[in-house]
Amino acid sequence: MRFKLLLQIQPHLMGHKIPINYQYELSAAIYRILSKADQAYATWLHDNGFWVDNKRFKLFTFSWLLAPYGIDKEHQRLIINSDTVEWHIGFLPEKSTQQFIQGVFCDQSFQIADRISGAAFAIREVQVMPPLTYAPVMEFQTLSPICISQRNEYGKTDYLSPDAPNYAEGLLTGLLARYKALYGHDYEGDASIDFQLIGKAKPVLVKIKADTPAQTFVKGYQCRFRLALAEELMRLAYEGGLGEKGSLGFGMIK
Repeated sequence: MRFKLLLQIQPHLMGHKIPINYQYELSAAIYRILSKADQAYATWLHDNGFWVDNKRFKLFTFSWLLAPYGIDKEHQRLIINSDTVEWHIGFLPEKSTQQFIQGVFCDQSFQIADRISGAAFAIREVQVMPPLTYAPVMEFQTLSPICISQRNEYGKTDYLSPDAPNYAEGLLTGLLARYKALYGHDYEGDASIDFQLIGKAKPVLVKIKADTPAQTFVKGYQCRFRLALAEELMRLAYEGGLGEKGSLGFGMIK
């Protein structure tokens, strides 16, 4: 299930400039908001998620903050040129019903900030998005970059571009694992996939836990694409995201 949130910036508390790498902070905000209403659920989601074959799946994803903005490259700032921001979140766990999410998120607030600058956001509206009408072939655009990785011969992580020959296989592997995590058994339907990139993909290098000892970098790609997939798997892609690291704000599509 997907939700569109309307955020109101509170400039009297902070300002309009946030760190250019903010996905980790948005992920943390989701956990904090959930924990206010249901500590046990938030703890379980954070510490456990859904386990399949010793891999953990948290089964939610979210978009970038959607608003007019400017970029201060020198200070690595995103300058939001609006008093309101749109934010999309998709949840797959069955407990994440419309009433639960709307009740948890409505009228909550959070901040995105570091030692230099930040912004305070108040959630003014939580709107459930209508379900998608599926077709055998659909066109999508990323709302946050899609991440697909693999280990190379030296044990290092390579991030695949959407024009890589095994990119579609990586997408399908993630969807099948997500299906098994959600339903507790393997997917038994048509598992074929056809992925066609439309135009050029834009690489995005995201800094996670910026300026801390745990800082890491994750690479994803923003793109438009055409996807042929069984409806059940297409629904997982649309509601739960494509690729890896959805709970860090990767893989949301529209």
